[in-house]
Amino acid sequence: QVQLVESGGGLVQVGGSLTLSCTTSTSAFSNYTMAWYRQPRGEQRKLVARVTYDGVVTYADSVKGRFTISRDNAKKSVYLRMNTLTPDDAAFYFCNAVWLNYNVNFWGKGTLVTVSS
Repeated sequence: QVQLVESGGGLVQVGGSLTLSCTTSTSAFSNYTMAWYRQPRGEQRKLVARVTYDGVVTYADSVKGRFTISRDNAKKSVYLRMNTLTPDDAAFYFCNAVWLNYNVNFWGKGTLVTVSS
């Protein structure tokens, strides 16, 4: 079982920035594809950004140009830099780790981002 711990959420004004962090417990971190998902209250969880084990990055159209995902294999961590935040970005943000070769999938408990207008 891999533990994922998110941090960095909070209250920010429209147009502001936040950086989310997700630290994992696995020594095999470099093998995992890491992703951030978000779930607004009452809505489904959706992919925000993904970085594969070999560094390929994917973003949801709604965050392209504003959000940046990055990983630090030495720190077993993945980050999400969020700029120019809008009320539509308010949600619980979840960290996800997938190791395709072994069909394993882990989730963090989430961190709340609130954007005030």
